[in-house]
Parts: sequence; C-alpha cells; structure tokens
Amino acid sequence: MHQRARSVEDKARRAEALLEAAEALALELGGVRYVTLAPVTERAGLHRTGVRRYYASKEELLLELAERGWGQWRDAIKAGTEGRTGLGATRTAAVISTSLAALPVFCDLLTHVPLSLEGDVDIERARRYKANAFAAHDEIVTALDRASDMTAEQIESLLAVAVVLAAGLWQVSHPTPTLASLYEQVPRWGHVALDFAPRLERLLAATAIGLTATASGDAD
Repeated sequence: MHQRARSVEDKARRAEALLEAAEALALELGGVRYVTLAPVTERAGLHRTGVRRYYASKEELLLELAERGWGQWRDAIKAGTEGRTGLGATRTAAVISTSLAALPVFCDLLTHVPLSLEGDVDIERARRYKANAFAAHDEIVTALDRASDMTAEQIESLLAVAVVLAAGLWQVSHPTPTLASLYEQVPRWGHVALDFAPRLERLLAATAIGLTATASGDAD
C-alpha cells in the first residue's frame, strides 16, 4: 500500500512537471501554438516517450493546462475579493481583468480550447474539463456576488464577455513573427496590436457599466 501511494504521488508529480514545462515554454515561445511534446518532456526531465504515460496527446496536455487555469483564475478571484464588499461595476471589472492579465497562458488557451483542444480528446476527458471549468466558473460567480453590487446575472454576463475578450485580445496583442514583421513595415496596420491588459481593463469596465446602467444608473 505504501509503495502504491508513492507511485501515485510520483505520477502526480511528473504530470505536474509536464504542465509546468508546457506553460514555461508557451511563455518563452510566444504562445501555446508553438508548444510541442519533445521540448516539454525534455524540460520536465522525462524520456520523450514518457509523456504518453500521463497524457495521451499534446492536446490532452494543453487541455489539462487550461483546466488548471480555471482553478488558478478562481483562486485569484477569491483572493481579490476576500473581505471586500460593495464593489461597483468598474471595480468588479478591475478584479476580473487584473486576475486574467496575470494568467497569460490561460488567456491564450481560452482561444484554443473551443477551436481544437476539446474536440481532439476523448469524450470522457472533454467531460472532465467541462465539469471542472463550470465548477470553477460557478465559484467565481459566487465570490464576486458576495463582494460586488452587481447581480449574479450581471456578473455571469460580464464573465462571458471577459472570456471572449481575453481570448481574442491575447491573440491580437501577441502576433505571429510574420505579422510582427509586417506591422514594423506598416505601423498603421499594427494599431490593433496594443497592450493586452489595458485594453482588457477598459473594455470590461465599459461592459460592466453598460450592464448595470439600466438597472441602477450607478457605475461607480
């Protein structure tokens, strides 16, 4: 029994090492689109074929990283709202945007999950991702509902917009090398590739104000 426990613990540790390696490489290379299994396993200190013991494919590894990202976002929201009450629309939006901006790989993955990752794993793995992502989402809503003057329905709408904005703006603000070179040649085409965090904050604040304006007329 003790040996089996150690085996399970070792497997969990190696699986986590692979996730950390994938995240580090995504940051270094400029996005998860450039992550491949061979460098991940090398960074994690495993044999190239060893990854198959933990993840069936690169897509499953990245989906696991996205699932972990939901948990990290939930924890960041809880920490950012702990002991706080009466947050108006703009402050509620700021908690959300700040927490997302601190999770760049998660924002990147929010694009890839619906485009490919969920569809390239088996149904049970997709089911587990959905269950854990929705559970984290519901905890985020609960934490914000306690701290904010916004209603739970408004918060859910704001979170839906936040996910879409974070996914899209991250891609725009992290262009491929080809586009980056093109923007250097024609700067006016690169005006959309602005700083990710400030744009996310402004657009989420405007959305939150719009969601609450009709109900209360108070956007502080």
